[in-house]
Amino acid sequence: MSDLGVGRPTKRRAGSAVGGLPVADPRPTFDGGAVLGTRCAKCRYSTAQQGLPWCPVCYGVMDDARFARTGQVWSSTVVAIPVGTHRPPFGLAYLDLDDGPRVLVHLAEPAVLELGARLEITGTDDGNLVASREVQ
Repeated sequence: MSDLGVGRPTKRRAGSAVGGLPVADPRPTFDGGAVLGTRCAKCRYSTAQQGLPWCPVCYGVMDDARFARTGQVWSSTVVAIPVGTHRPPFGLAYLDLDDGPRVLVHLAEPAVLELGARLEITGTDDGNLVASREVQ
């Protein structure tokens, strides 16, 4: 038997569940009416991450922000292999929020969408944003 990987450094922290340091969840937070994030007070750079100490673009001060739950599809795909707890097929899309950053969303229905299609974030599933076609 080989002990490959034992004692080898990794880029991942073990996490508090197995005695390591707590690891921040990088997924966007949705409060029902908006996506929570931060926006730079100086250059207006926006991100769906919370708690950033300074702007990654200009090193300015980051202020808390709330972003729209609607936006346009930048790219989408249907995943045909199992990933974690998700069973195929399931759809993913990058969504450019109307007044903020680009976020990754899981689609309510697995489909490849046309660029610019309007989506609305409707909730979360296991911590991931879920979006469906915007109701006109």
